[in-house]
Amino acid sequence: MNKTALITGGSRGIGAFAVKEYSRLGYNVAFTYFNSIEKAKELESSTGAFGIYCDVSKSDSVNNAIKLANEKFGQIDILINNAGIDEFALFTEISDEMWHRMIDTNLSSAFYASRAVLPQMISRKSGIIINVSSMWGQVGASCETHYSVSKAGMIGLTKALAKEVGPSGIRVNCICPGVIDTEMNAHLSSEDKKQLINDTPLGKIGKCEDVVNTLIFLSEDNSSFITGQIFGVNGGYII
Repeated sequence: MNKTALITGGSRGIGAFAVKEYSRLGYNVAFTYFNSIEKAKELESSTGAFGIYCDVSKSDSVNNAIKLANEKFGQIDILINNAGIDEFALFTEISDEMWHRMIDTNLSSAFYASRAVLPQMISRKSGIIINVSSMWGQVGASCETHYSVSKAGMIGLTKALAKEVGPSGIRVNCICPGVIDTEMNAHLSSEDKKQLINDTPLGKIGKCEDVVNTLIFLSEDNSSFITGQIFGVNGGYII
């Protein structure tokens, strides 16, 4: 039986590339989407993956997505908590609404999805959870405090959960991408990109495949003794 991967936020950027690659490798793939409906439908058509409309900031919506994926494929072997948003704002200008939207979308979503898949994983004594954080979750970013906090929370979630569910044969790891060429970073000016490249020891901006290759490594048996780890995919920007 092919393994099933559920990827949250799978209609754009790193998530969409992951949907394509996992599908190409023969996994059963389910993914969630919210705003990018047309892109999700195109991705379903081109890959055969199962798209699920879901507001990941709401526990009921996440629970329903897990239910639909289980009904479609029987079980979820790999959960990739990838859904996320970003936003620039001075700390003093972050409203309650902005704060809660960021935390709920980026961090609470990973809690909801992990909580929903764990009972079946614990019962089987196998499963993999991979959280997609950010290098700013490791070191913080000026004018992105709420984003940095949400991503730092995913790192804490990874470490604590890995200790708790390791005895049940479940591995939990985290990837912290650096600057990746995605729509999320499309707002960066050419001057900003040049500075980021100059500050990166490898002298370039990363690609979605750099992150997804690490996701796939952590999904397969050759990483069977790795859990609770934080992987920086950032070209050396954070060391």
